[in-house]
Amino acid sequence: MRTDTVHSAPITAPEELEFVAPPPISRAKLIAGGLVLAVLAVAPLVISQYYMTLLIPFFAYAVILLGFNLLFGYGGLLSFGHALFVAIGAYAAAAMVSKTGMVSFEMMLLTAVVASFVISIPIAWLASRFTGIFFGMLTLSFGMLFHSFLNKFYYITGGDSGMRVPRPSLFGMELDQFDKTAFLGGPFYYYCLVMVLLLTWVMWRIVRSPYGIHLMASRDNAVKALYLGVKVRSVRAIAFVVSAVYASIGGVILGVNTGLADPELAYWTHSGHLVFMAVLGGYQEFLGPVLGAFVFILLQDELSSLTQYWRFFLGAILAILVIVLPGGIMGAIRKFKSKGEQA
Repeated sequence: MRTDTVHSAPITAPEELEFVAPPPISRAKLIAGGLVLAVLAVAPLVISQYYMTLLIPFFAYAVILLGFNLLFGYGGLLSFGHALFVAIGAYAAAAMVSKTGMVSFEMMLLTAVVASFVISIPIAWLASRFTGIFFGMLTLSFGMLFHSFLNKFYYITGGDSGMRVPRPSLFGMELDQFDKTAFLGGPFYYYCLVMVLLLTWVMWRIVRSPYGIHLMASRDNAVKALYLGVKVRSVRAIAFVVSAVYASIGGVILGVNTGLADPELAYWTHSGHLVFMAVLGGYQEFLGPVLGAFVFILLQDELSSLTQYWRFFLGAILAILVIVLPGGIMGAIRKFKSKGEQA
């Protein structure tokens, strides 16, 4: 019979987790962020319209992966069905336009956020009871159920043809003087850039808040976190809902970019792409998955233009990158930097 001295004293109410403010952002990171922002700001002026069409999906996946990494990187919960909420965003935008006739991008975003929030709550309540492979399989099952719904209920969703997402107005301005390519590479580009920056700032505040500390505590040691007063299930459920909202916003951007809400947005392979982007960039880092999205989109585009077997080469290149850089690209950069400082 164990008689550890740690249990000899009477057990009192659990202590609160002490919140320790994270260190401030280094000057080097601020400079690097400023340079990246400057490059993105002038990009429409210096690169071709074709590559501008790649930056819009990048913005969409940047938003999606910021939310996904809250759940995966900070919460330790790997979802294999997160593309469900990407599709909800695109279809909510399409349904709002078809039912009301309004083409306001702000209303599309609001509809997508409300839809993803309402749908994610019961899923989060159920899924937050599980971790590991059980959590992954449960989210995968919900994703596949929604994909089947989109394909089978043709009169509601358009079936495999999807639903049209028309070009929206921005702040009530129709911007008819722009054709579609100029619209996406001009006003819509800067709108999405500002939105990505705002959502990045919001997520940065979330992960550096007391809630973020609680979420990481539940990831690292759920039993100890419970003893210290963390409501582990509630913390995980909130992370799930927030990540779902972020995914739906990215889904609206993808829908506007292609002009279509497609059932394949909810397919399990799309969820797999999200996981791969996060791992490729480095899910241990705040912006790692965002970098992974950029590399993934660029590699996919370049290889598909060179060979019809691009999927084979893309898979091989990505597999090699993950094997060689187990911490992702951002992890390798951090490791290289630390070695340089020690030398």
